Amino acid sequence: MRSTKLLTSAIVAAALLMAAPSHANDETGWRMFRGNPALTGIVAGELPDTLEARWVFQADDSIESSAAVVDGRVYVGSLDGRLYTLDLATGEELWRFEAVMEVKSSPTVFNDTVYFGDESGIFYALDAASGEERWRVTTGGGIVSAANHSDGVVVFGSYDNSLYAVNVTDGSVRWQIETNGYVNGTPAIVDGQVVSVGCDGVLRVVDLLSGEVTREVEIGAYVAASPAIRDGVAYFGTYENQVLAVDLATGESPWVYEHPKRKFPYYSSASVTEDTVVLGGRDKMVHAIDRATGEARWTHTSRARVDSSPVVLGDRLIIGGSSGDIVILDMGTGDVLWQFETGSSIIATPAIASGHVVVGTEDGALYAFGHN
Repeated sequence: MRSTKLLTSAIVAAALLMAAPSHANDETGWRMFRGNPALTGIVAGELPDTLEARWVFQADDSIESSAAVVDGRVYVGSLDGRLYTLDLATGEELWRFEAVMEVKSSPTVFNDTVYFGDESGIFYALDAASGEERWRVTTGGGIVSAANHSDGVVVFGSYDNSLYAVNVTDGSVRWQIETNGYVNGTPAIVDGQVVSVGCDGVLRVVDLLSGEVTREVEIGAYVAASPAIRDGVAYFGTYENQVLAVDLATGESPWVYEHPKRKFPYYSSASVTEDTVVLGGRDKMVHAIDRATGEARWTHTSRARVDSSPVVLGDRLIIGGSSGDIVILDMGTGDVLWQFETGSSIIATPAIASGHVVVGTEDGALYAFGHN
C-alpha cells in the first residue's frame, strides 16, 4: 500500500474545519444524484420490507442517468437523447425533452427547474412542470456529471476538462476552472465550498461564489467517482484499486483501503454514514469500510461488477449491479434482505422517495418499486 501522505498546497477556508455533515436528504424528495449536496447517499424515510414492481417505463435506449424524484414526479435521462418526466404513482409519461445527444447526466431539480447535461456538451435548465427550456450553456465536451446547487449557483463538470459554476437566473458562467483531465464525477458542496475530484487525479476545493481554488490535493490516480463529504473528510474510490479518506483541512489521508486480494477499479460513488463508508467495486463486490480506521467491516459478492452507487436508508443499503440485480443489504452484516432480477445491467444509482425505489437499466427500462 502506498503512503497515506498526500501532497497539498494552499489553505482551505476555515469553514471546512467545522463543516457540518449535511447528510440529510431533502424532505420533499430525491432532488439530485446521491441525494444531497454533500453527496453522502443517505436518505430518510421508510420503505416496505418487501418491494414489488409497481410499474416499468420503457425508453428507446439505455438509462445510465440516475432519476430525480420530486413532488410526485420522476425525471430521468436516456441515451436515446431525451429527458423524460413521469408520474411517480403510475409511470405515465408527462412530458419529454429532446436534447441534442445522449443524456448520461443525472437530472437535478431545485426551485422548479431541472438541470442536466448531454453528450454534445450542452447544459440545460428546463421548467420542471412543463419541460420548456429556460436557458442552456454550451461547453466543449460531453457532460456526465450531475449538477449540484447552492446560493443561486449550479456547479458541474465537463469532458472539456473543466469545472463550471453557472448562475441559475440566466445561465451566465460565473467561473470556469480548467483541469488536466475529464471531470466525470459530480462536485460536492459543503459550507460554501465546492469539492471536486477529476480524472487528472487532483482533488480541488473551490470557493463557490468566487471560484478561488483554496486547496489542491494530488491523489495520483484516475478518479471517475464523486466525493462524499462528512465531517470535513472526503471519501471516494479510485481506478488504482483504492478507497481514500482525505481530510479537507490538512490534505492528508487518515487511511487508504485496499482489498487484500482483489485489485480492481472503483467507479461507484460512496455512501457515508456515521461509522461506515460503503461502495461498489469492479471486483464484483460491495465493500463496507470502518469510517474511523479504514478496515473492512464486510463485503458482499455480486455476479458482476458493481458500478452503481449505493443508497443507505436506516439499517438498509440499496444498490444495483451489472448482473442486473437490485438488492437490499443489511448495513450491519451485508446479508441480502431483498433482491430483484431485472435481466439487464444497472449502472444508475437508485433514487428513493415517497416509499419508492426508482432505477433504470441498460436495456432502457425504468423500474419503480414500492407497495402494490
